[in-house]
Amino acid sequence: MTETEPVAFPQDRTCPYHPPTAYDPLRANRPLTRITLYDGRPAWLVTGHALARELLADQRLSTDRNHPDFPAPTERFAAVKDRRVALLGVDDPKHRTQRRMMVPSFTLRRAVELRPRIQRIVDERLDAMIAQGPPGELVSAFALPVPSMVICALLGVPYADHEFFEGQSRRLLRGPKVEDVQDARNQLDAYFEELIDTKLKQPEPGDGVLDELVHQQLREGQLDRQEVISFATILLVAGHETTANMISLGTFTLLQHPEQLAELRGNAELLPGAVEELMRMLSIADGLLRRATEDIEAGGTTIRAGDGVVFATSVINRDEDVYPAPDTLDLHRSARHHVAFGFGIHQCLGQNLARAELEIALHTLFDRLPTLRLAAPADEIPFKPGDTIQGMLELPVTW
Repeated sequence: MTETEPVAFPQDRTCPYHPPTAYDPLRANRPLTRITLYDGRPAWLVTGHALARELLADQRLSTDRNHPDFPAPTERFAAVKDRRVALLGVDDPKHRTQRRMMVPSFTLRRAVELRPRIQRIVDERLDAMIAQGPPGELVSAFALPVPSMVICALLGVPYADHEFFEGQSRRLLRGPKVEDVQDARNQLDAYFEELIDTKLKQPEPGDGVLDELVHQQLREGQLDRQEVISFATILLVAGHETTANMISLGTFTLLQHPEQLAELRGNAELLPGAVEELMRMLSIADGLLRRATEDIEAGGTTIRAGDGVVFATSVINRDEDVYPAPDTLDLHRSARHHVAFGFGIHQCLGQNLARAELEIALHTLFDRLPTLRLAAPADEIPFKPGDTIQGMLELPVTW
């Protein structure tokens, strides 16, 4: 580790698909450095790929957000970090129990089975966008509704309510005020309370994940209502927000790299690898959070018990010891070892579903709209600030 003046974390990107330029010193000082969070609290920032995979698999790093020492990157996060968060916010053995309940719904086999349904949803959204005629706004017309419809179908949540939960998800993740975040969480809790009651009254359960949680785990006492609500919230919010941002930002990135896009259009076999390379390069969930429960020797120094540890995925996934020319979009690169989905026991449960959605959405979009292009100068298109999941706020396109 090289001692330098701590960098404030998080910061805004200057280009939507590159890490903030303010992180350049962090890239130079891999694999571990010091940062300051929004409230001035110091924390460790992991920036090296090998160390990241080692520490993300180390159970001396806790994800329990209820602990007072757990690091908060923003005031909004601090305002709700004492609320129960299934899967992401619990450690083993409880995490193992929760994950075991969810795994059957998110296997690779299940994602393969869902592909025809995802394809129908993608086709329907593109039919509607094409019928409306160019120009279009890709986030609202395509990138957001596709994963929203998929996760609603998987969970058993009525898509008719999508404007409500999409709006509350935006407030939960982006505020702008602390009060917005707290109110959004309360509104989602109340929504799922009512939905649980509705499902309990049904004589036969539906085929959604939430139906199974209600009619089996809740009825049998393996979960309480608050745990079911916590499951529903994290699966619904994460299940559409992350994939929606990847679709919009992935589209923007490919349009900014026309030679690579032309090659991808001409060779569908490149698609799975292209999705992995986009996941690596875009690293939309930048800043995985942990708290050390014991002293840990790492990166030539000691992380003390109680210290906050943050994983800068945008920097880790640009480690040139693992990815030569890491700032270059290379569709032929083997990028499968990226940490965009995390690593270790808390690696993203929905990664198989996300890959399927991204492959189908991007392939179909560029296949059906071969002349797709930006409808505004790239540097005038707004994208999200650094303190939330990265992506495009809007994406005006024409064809």
